[in-house]
Amino acid sequence: MNTLSLDELNWRYASPFVFDWHIDDGVIDHYGHVNNVAYISKIEELAWAHSNALGLTIEQYQAIDRGMAIKRHEVDYLLPCHDQQTIACATWIVACDKRLSLAREFEFICRQRQRVVFAARTEFVCIALSSGAPKRMPDIFKNTYGPAVVDAK
Repeated sequence: MNTLSLDELNWRYASPFVFDWHIDDGVIDHYGHVNNVAYISKIEELAWAHSNALGLTIEQYQAIDRGMAIKRHEVDYLLPCHDQQTIACATWIVACDKRLSLAREFEFICRQRQRVVFAARTEFVCIALSSGAPKRMPDIFKNTYGPAVVDAK
């Protein structure tokens, strides 16, 4: 089978942040496919990897006592994936009001089938890590996440 490069996959939006996820039996559930919790763990890992690639780390979050906390997940499990398959996992920042909130979308494509198997949207709110209370985004968040927003049309 001809495996497409990450750039050749038919992504929902341009310029995704992408990594491959090779499925192993550790994430397979009693139905014989990837457990739904594994997808949620993977979108968290992907979001952090993207933030790190943009230049923001957990240490920076902690130093300024700010973080982006999940407010809402919307997930669509479209097709099952199985042991030894590889999923190309992509994310984009699709909204950032530069005040309190931002949103990411995710799209996972099975490389073997070249089909979207999972899609999600996560909404975040800026908080003080010390209290959990909503707080305005610091300049470093505005200046990093704001320019990373893709045209989601």
